[in-house]
Amino acid sequence: MDNISRSHCAIARPAPAHRAAALSCGALATALALAAWVSPVRAAPAAAPAASASASCPELLQREFPRLQDEKPQALCQYAGKVVLVVNTASFCGFTSQYKSLETLSSRYAPRGLVVLGFPSNDFGGQEPGSNKEIAEFCENTFNMKFPMFAKSVVKAGQSGLNPLYADLGKRTGQTPKWNFHKYLVSRDGSEIKSFGSMTDPLGQTFTQELERLLAKP
Repeated sequence: MDNISRSHCAIARPAPAHRAAALSCGALATALALAAWVSPVRAAPAAAPAASASASCPELLQREFPRLQDEKPQALCQYAGKVVLVVNTASFCGFTSQYKSLETLSSRYAPRGLVVLGFPSNDFGGQEPGSNKEIAEFCENTFNMKFPMFAKSVVKAGQSGLNPLYADLGKRTGQTPKWNFHKYLVSRDGSEIKSFGSMTDPLGQTFTQELERLLAKP
């Protein structure tokens, strides 16, 4: 306190210009030091690395499709880490009864990590002529289906507007749907894809053995 008082007295007396400048610089340094002590500069916390939305989602699932019931976009990445069964469906086909088998399969294996994804299509025999709303009502009223279904789309190779998921599945497996209820079984990480024709029963031994094998893999 005494030092501060003496400084004020010294500044009050006339002094040579160089001495006044020195005192001003000293006062400024003192003020800056005091300000730093009162309000220390805090380093900004390091920003956490931005997590990529697709980091744990297989490339195959990095797309969206409208939901059958209300056509709201649904990201397939929500099914990342699951074994995915992709099926092109139709309401008026000789294989339409497979809806029941698919629903049974879904309820039986969902706790172990299976998800069934249905993609209605009118590509084969014009056997899915209805609107999305009509298809949804048919599936619910006839088979009480609970697994995810998506809006009607083109799944037949070579046609314009081909569903990009089906384009990718066909490219990766070398096999494309030849009729309704073709099945693609995709491993959890998307690295392995098995293709099954319409005649394959979803509850048959050939299919369930392959499903069991993929479910057992991390």
